[in-house]
Amino acid sequence: MRFMRFGPSILFLRTPHPEAVEEGIKSIFKVEPSPTDDAIKESQEFETVLFVTDEWRKETIPPDRGFLIRNSARAVLADLINNHIPMEKVHVESAIVFLRVPQKIDEALNLLATEFKGEIMSLRDALDEGEVHDTIIAVTKSRLSGPLGPEEVEGALLVREPFLNVYRRLNIAAPLLLLKLMPEWKEITIKVYDTEKRYDENIERLMLVVEDLDLGFVVGEGWDWDYPRPFMRVPVYKLKLLTWEDPLRVKLFLKGLEYRGYNRFCDIDVFVEGKKIDWVKLGKFNSKFELAKAAREELEEHLSEDVKRRLRDIEEKLLNETLEGKS
Repeated sequence: MRFMRFGPSILFLRTPHPEAVEEGIKSIFKVEPSPTDDAIKESQEFETVLFVTDEWRKETIPPDRGFLIRNSARAVLADLINNHIPMEKVHVESAIVFLRVPQKIDEALNLLATEFKGEIMSLRDALDEGEVHDTIIAVTKSRLSGPLGPEEVEGALLVREPFLNVYRRLNIAAPLLLLKLMPEWKEITIKVYDTEKRYDENIERLMLVVEDLDLGFVVGEGWDWDYPRPFMRVPVYKLKLLTWEDPLRVKLFLKGLEYRGYNRFCDIDVFVEGKKIDWVKLGKFNSKFELAKAAREELEEHLSEDVKRRLRDIEEKLLNETLEGKS
């Protein structure tokens, strides 16, 4: 589980020749401009958003549109300079750090404001008011592995301190903040069993989902034995997860990995305090197949496109091996 990540680097290119600069950006980076909120939302860590503005502007107030470049700011600047793009100067927006807090947002913002002596405001206002030597802490309930735009940010803190100072302190303060807000974390145990012994593929599928959905911190993993019937033991892969998610929700997501249609890949059991969560607690379903179908739909709705593709590739391999084994 990730509770903190960086935002994009935001650069303002000041120029008396905005059209030439925009055409140069399009040619060098093979991109088109997009609305500012979309550019920020679709950006990932350490990527770059470029804004082209008149040379006389001093404030770092984002215009209506910008260019999202899938590369670091230093590489982008090197390409711009080496290609002789006619810029007069470059201004840099405040550094952005996204912090994931699942609940008590107002309390979290107040604690951060006290710790960092910052000013609470919206992300848009922070972007308007912040300058190069300031830092923005953007608080969100959303998972950090997915897109994050202004609409996902519940509130922001503008800190009038350089990024490195704030980041070093935040590394220590953020875990303590989460413990104050949520003193009772849940520890759940996940067990994977496959009669066909295809553990490598099924463990990979499990970890893809846990990481993509930010379901929790993995605090232990390894092999164990399970006893489905007296005098019968089977090998299982066991994963211990520290999470703030509802264990029933975790169980539902993982139920979506057991089957695809009527094809079974493995059994995944979820335990809380040593007690197994029964599938009937997930809702009113007539069969495990009906539940598995609903769970798969819910799972795919929340997964990133990249992870969905990787899951399908692994599952196609498993299904082909099953067909080959039957022929």
